[in-house]
Amino acid sequence: MNNDERTIGLFGALAIGIGGMVGGGIFAVLGEAVSIAHGSTAFAFMVAGVVALFSAYSYSKLSVKFQSSGGTIVFIDNAFNHSLFSGSVNFLLWLSYLVTISLYAVAFASYSLTFFPDQNSLVLKHIFISLAIILPGIINLINASIVSKSETIIVVLKLSLMFVVIVVGFPYIDTSRLAPSTWVSPVSMVAAGMIIFVAYEGFELISNAAREIKEPQKNLPRAFFGSVIFVIALYVLISIITVGAVDEKTLLEAKDYALAVAAKPALGQFGFVLVAIAALLATFSAINATIFGNARLSFALSLEGELPNFDKRDTLNPKAGVLSTIALSLLLANLIDLNAIAIIASASFLLIFTITNLSAYMLKDEIGGKKYIYAFSTFISFVALVTLLVHTYTNDKFALVIFASFIFVSVAFEFFYGRVYRKAFLD
Repeated sequence: MNNDERTIGLFGALAIGIGGMVGGGIFAVLGEAVSIAHGSTAFAFMVAGVVALFSAYSYSKLSVKFQSSGGTIVFIDNAFNHSLFSGSVNFLLWLSYLVTISLYAVAFASYSLTFFPDQNSLVLKHIFISLAIILPGIINLINASIVSKSETIIVVLKLSLMFVVIVVGFPYIDTSRLAPSTWVSPVSMVAAGMIIFVAYEGFELISNAAREIKEPQKNLPRAFFGSVIFVIALYVLISIITVGAVDEKTLLEAKDYALAVAAKPALGQFGFVLVAIAALLATFSAINATIFGNARLSFALSLEGELPNFDKRDTLNPKAGVLSTIALSLLLANLIDLNAIAIIASASFLLIFTITNLSAYMLKDEIGGKKYIYAFSTFISFVALVTLLVHTYTNDKFALVIFASFIFVSVAFEFFYGRVYRKAFLD
């Protein structure tokens, strides 16, 4: 594609990455991070950001070479020659987005319940979880263009409110709450960072827009690194305000809506309500956008023989992809709690990023770049994944079982459907 035909500049590419990361993730997992890392929560976010930054190097080089709307699935297919392995990983990516939808839906329900007297009502919780998935699904079925038109407004609103919380919250910081005596061990700090890693995974969406980005050799690396560095700074500042301005007991009691509580010291109940409304908009729009993207990912995978193709040629509005995304997300969101969902989502993306970094190393002669960075990126993301799995084995075996079942289902489905039925991996 000629540069004149491309429509997204550097600012637009940065917006894709920042919007993808600062979706519903920070609203959903901030309380989880505090419950594990305590006074060292900011360092946990920083550790997770460093892992994301190294993966961004691989993504920047792969995106310049393979400019396709397929993004991650194209990179892995090129490295592993469209094999059963790559098909299984791509199916796992599709499942991982279902988990992120579930994560955002549970967060939406948690913030919704703050407007009701009975905040522990299980009935209301499941009603809000279901509405958070069904309503965006209906929007995608009726008019998918609403998704892209609304995203920019929501991103600006989210960032503006976060900066307000940061600016007005600084005078209320109690430094004793951030003192080294409140920190956890380095291993626990890394484990906390990996549990909330899902809050960073959205930078990879830049790769899906690579064909539309102007001057890709220059702007793609700037977009990947710029967006990740910006979000690291944002998350670190937010976590400092949250932990420093609010006592830990209050935060843990309001773990599922911790960011709204962080606005209270400076802005009172008005700030709490304002951030809660922003969280509802952010998580709703994140679900909207993820359903939009995952339905199209399912269509792309169906063309490769990795998923059934019920939409035939309807690439603009793949209704079957939307309906399957809604149905499976509803099941996950209503059956698994927030902590387990965060762990499963983060573990899935850490595994996918490990394989993507490995793909970059395998394709180093084609894509250029420093092979030792690709090797270290693979190593650090793998170590992060192992740390998370070891921590999960100790603290939440159920989440580990679900994650293992995701891997098993991905391989089994691709073997029986892709290899045996469609014969997609026999070339």
